[in-house]
Amino acid sequence: MRRWSLARQMFALQIVVVVATVAAGTVMGVLQTRDLVAEDATAVTKAVAVSVASAPSVLAALGGPDPTALLQPYTEKVRLETGVGFITIMSPSGIRYTHPTPAEIGRQYLGTIPAAGQTVSETYTGTLGPSMRTITPVQDASGQVRGLVSAGITVENIGGRLREQLEAGVLAGLLGLAAGTAGTYLAGRRLRRHTHDLGTQELTLMYDYHEAILHAVREGLLLVDGRNVLTLCNDGARELLGLPPDAEGRPVVDLGLPPSLTELLSSGGDRTDEIHLTGDRVLLVSVAAVRSGTRSLGTVVTLRDHTELQDVTGQLDAERGFADALRSAAHESANRLHTVITLVELGRPEEAVTFATEELQAAQELTDRVVAAVREPVLAALLLGKSAQAAERGVELSISPESELDDVGLDPHDLVAILGNLIDNAVDAAMAGAPPARVEVHVGASDSSCEIRVADSGPGLDPARVEEAYQRGWTTKGTGRGLGLPLAVQAVRRLGGTIEVSADQGAVFTVRLPLPERTAS
Repeated sequence: MRRWSLARQMFALQIVVVVATVAAGTVMGVLQTRDLVAEDATAVTKAVAVSVASAPSVLAALGGPDPTALLQPYTEKVRLETGVGFITIMSPSGIRYTHPTPAEIGRQYLGTIPAAGQTVSETYTGTLGPSMRTITPVQDASGQVRGLVSAGITVENIGGRLREQLEAGVLAGLLGLAAGTAGTYLAGRRLRRHTHDLGTQELTLMYDYHEAILHAVREGLLLVDGRNVLTLCNDGARELLGLPPDAEGRPVVDLGLPPSLTELLSSGGDRTDEIHLTGDRVLLVSVAAVRSGTRSLGTVVTLRDHTELQDVTGQLDAERGFADALRSAAHESANRLHTVITLVELGRPEEAVTFATEELQAAQELTDRVVAAVREPVLAALLLGKSAQAAERGVELSISPESELDDVGLDPHDLVAILGNLIDNAVDAAMAGAPPARVEVHVGASDSSCEIRVADSGPGLDPARVEEAYQRGWTTKGTGRGLGLPLAVQAVRRLGGTIEVSADQGAVFTVRLPLPERTAS
């Protein structure tokens, strides 16, 4: 049996239970029927005996010269009408006056002779075989016993009635057994379909492997059924999404996930390697629909933590930006150098010196202004690089005269993510607006917070779309890959700050970040 499938084992066990239940019910029914038949036989014999003994004609016949002549026809008529086995009327000493077998008339009654005035029921073996009988006295008006009446039903007759009841009970038991077997078979078929006819050991191994894989896999795994209810999530998914302990069994809309993730989990379609943002993570999400034939079973969702890779990508983008800035500066320097050389070759050395001096002075003024205002080296380098990139795209990027920022102790990677993405968005917005395209950056710090403000001359941002702009995928460029602003918002929230949007000819993004407490040296 150990090699049987779970469905087969359950079928065999249920058959045993059904057979045992039906057999026990049948036996109990037979025993109860036997008792009921015996009680019924006793009640019938007692009723017949008492009725005959109470008949005035019987008392009168007992006082006559030939009781048998009067009583034998009467008792036979009553016996046939009531269905009892015999009715015997006898003298107080037990000499029979009547009997179904006439040869027994005049002989001694076989059975108990009760005391005066008593009625007795018993089972006794007489001339007709074993029988259940009741003996009662026939009394006159003074209470004197003038005779006895015995009415009985043979055990053979009782057995016939019992066999009829037994046959009905066995038939009912067989019908119950057939119905139970059929129901067990149907339940077994359904169980086989659901368990794929696997045995208990195989199911146990599958469950153990299932649990081991769920807890061992670092990637997040979610199962969402066709009603958009989360049915399973592993430890990785709980950590990546910050799910509550009772997440399983709840609709995805009640899990408190970002709107983009909620929409993805509820879509029911196939998605591959989509980037989504949570409060402090960048996730790579894939969704695969699961079907059984034409029936949809839901979706399987896999989550991979893309945060570190996104940080590295952001740093690489910053380095690429610096490289582009150096390339742009080198290109501009080469153009200026060629101009100076050409002026010298044309015999205009004074103009060459003037041109070179003006260009050098302008470049040095930008560098001096940025370095003087921003003494955080990473941000200063970022601003210089973004200035060169903006100039190459025809956008004037300026630093506000009030800007002044020292090393504030904040994570430089988060600062670069915030300021770099805001400037990139501002440059794109300025290019979409009316010329001249301008972007102004302000950075400063107070005793408790750091403020970053980026304003552009673009068409501005509708206040009703501010929250939408903070979500992954929103963009004004129509590419559907707007991650810059959401990543900046994520970094702001990671540092415990706030970000606001206002309008002043274009859009103005203002970020305020709390400064860490500094210990006294």
